[in-house]
Amino acid sequence: MKAIVASGYGGPEVLQIKSMPKPSPKENEVLVKVIATSATTADEMMRSGKPYFGRLITGLRKPKHQIPGTGFAGYIVETGLNTNKFILGTRVFGETTLVMSTNAEYVAVPEDGVILPMPDNMTYAEAATYGDGHVTSLNFLKEIAQIKPNDKVLINGASGSLGTAAVQIAKFMGAWVTGVCSTRNVGLVKSLGADHVIDYNKEDFSRGNIKYDLVFDTVGKSSYAKSKNILTESGQYVSPILKFSLLLQMLWTKVFAKKKAKFAATGLRSETELRDLFAQLVPMFKEGRLKTVIDRQYPLEKISEAHRYIASGHKKGNVVVIVDAQNA
Repeated sequence: MKAIVASGYGGPEVLQIKSMPKPSPKENEVLVKVIATSATTADEMMRSGKPYFGRLITGLRKPKHQIPGTGFAGYIVETGLNTNKFILGTRVFGETTLVMSTNAEYVAVPEDGVILPMPDNMTYAEAATYGDGHVTSLNFLKEIAQIKPNDKVLINGASGSLGTAAVQIAKFMGAWVTGVCSTRNVGLVKSLGADHVIDYNKEDFSRGNIKYDLVFDTVGKSSYAKSKNILTESGQYVSPILKFSLLLQMLWTKVFAKKKAKFAATGLRSETELRDLFAQLVPMFKEGRLKTVIDRQYPLEKISEAHRYIASGHKKGNVVVIVDAQNA
C-alpha cells in the first residue's frame, strides 16, 4: 500500500511516500480503507519533534510509529475473527491516537477503539477532521472547563480547526461567544454564530471591558497572565498548547487562586472517553448545528505541502489529505 513514512524528526521533507505492507487485522481489529485523513497542527508538531518534551510520548530520537496521522475516514474492507460490531462496507471515521498510522491507504483499528459509523450525509473529508478540532474543542468546553448556559466564552484563534468548531459547540451549549481572529476571517467567525468578534489586528482582547467565564486559547498565542484581567472571579484560561509557563500557572492556580489556568491533552484520554466525545458530536452534525470548515485539500503525495501550509500559521479551519480521490 501507499503510505507516508517519517524517516525522523525534522521539516516537512522528512515525510516521504513509500510502498509499505498492507496491515492484517488482528482478531479484535477491523481493516479500514482510508479515503481521507487530516493534517493538523498537532501532526506538524509531532513531525518536527518540538517541543522536545513531547518526544517522551512520540519517541526520543525518532518517531515510534513511522507512519504518521491520527484521524481517518473510510470504509471497512476486512474484519478480525472476534469482531461483530461492523460489517464489510460500513463507512466509518475515528482516531488512532498515539498509534498514528492513518496517512496510508489502509489502517487496522480495534473495533472497540475510537471508531464509529459515519452519518449518511457526512462526507469523508468532513469526517476525517473530527478527531482534531471537533473532539478537542468538545473536550475542553464540556469536560475541562464545564461551561454552562449563559457563560461568557472567548475563543482565541476562532478561525482555526479548533476555533471554528469551538464557536459552534459553545453556542450549542448555550454560551455567549466572542471569537478572536484576523481581519480576513471576521465574516467567517460571525457566520459560525459568534455573538461578538474581535479583530486582533485592531484590538487587544486582553484589554477589553467584558469579563469572561472562560478564555479558550486554541492556538496558545496568549497566556493566563495576559488573560486573567478579563476573567470573572472564578474564570478559567484553558489551552491545548502546553508551554512550561502554562504548566507552572496550572500548578499555582490549582492551589492558590480562584481564577484557574488549565491544560489537557485530549489525545491521552481513554479510547472509551474519546469514542463518547465523537458520539456526542454526531447529533449536532445531524441537526445542522456543527459545520466543518475545510480550508484546503491535498493528495496524499503532497502531504509535505500540507504541513508547510499549516506551519505558515494562516490556515482557516481544517486541512484534509485525500488518500483515495476516486471515492472521496
